[in-house]
Amino acid sequence: MSPVRTCSRTACKAPAVFTLTYVYRDSTAVLGPLATYAEPHCYDLCAEHSERLTAPMGWELVRLPVEEETEPSADDLEALADAVREAARPAPAPGQEPVGQGTEVGRRGHLRVLRSEPAGTQPQE
Repeated sequence: MSPVRTCSRTACKAPAVFTLTYVYRDSTAVLGPLATYAEPHCYDLCAEHSERLTAPMGWELVRLPVEEETEPSADDLEALADAVREAARPAPAPGQEPVGQGTEVGRRGHLRVLRSEPAGTQPQE
């Protein structure tokens, strides 16, 4: 099976670029960007069929704006680099409490009350 979704129209093998959804309560057909995953109650349409689409008599057709794909911004790349650096950090040794964690001083149900200890100091018992 191909990872590219095709148009839902019979005999059309063009790649889908839009998703059509019907909102029966409002008598509205909504045509928007291709959904993240295929759903049984939605229709994927190619560019040609989406241009020729009309709503049923008495229904409104809403065309949502489609954002153009752009290159990743500097912020996107920096966030990705930070995530990779974080994942590459070694895990703390077992039994060693991570720096910045507090000491439990109370509990109420599933909630805990913590007291922060400055790094390098031992909690007072």
